[in-house]
Amino acid sequence: MLKGISPLISPDLLSVLARMGHGDELVLADAHFPGESTGKRIVRADGLRIADLLEAIMPLLELDSYVPHPLLMMEPVPGDDLDPSVETSYMAKIRLTAPGVPPVKRLDRFAFYERASKAFAVVMTGETAKYGNIILIKGVTPVI
Repeated sequence: MLKGISPLISPDLLSVLARMGHGDELVLADAHFPGESTGKRIVRADGLRIADLLEAIMPLLELDSYVPHPLLMMEPVPGDDLDPSVETSYMAKIRLTAPGVPPVKRLDRFAFYERASKAFAVVMTGETAKYGNIILIKGVTPVI
């Protein structure tokens, strides 16, 4: 256990966050996401909800300020309903440490899968919200 780091951040996830570079992408995937067949590097966070994980990750991860949309989520498939409270809850956690972050950009399901296949890592969570996946694009950590 380390001071200042949430116990929700496993050693594997902490290692992934530390090894990511500017422009690398991290997928926080819901429990239904095909992470094992999509991602090249998988981190397990079973039982954790994505909003809680975002609250733990965001103090450690700078979002990319050089792209128009450092946050990406999946568009609903035609005919499906989107629960707006999912994005609202994620943005509330993200804005605790990144208050000026631009709004989420939505990607078609297969474009999201393609993007996820190129991500630095996929974190498989216990999130059960439909369309609960989110991609975070890492920025440059400011000099302190």
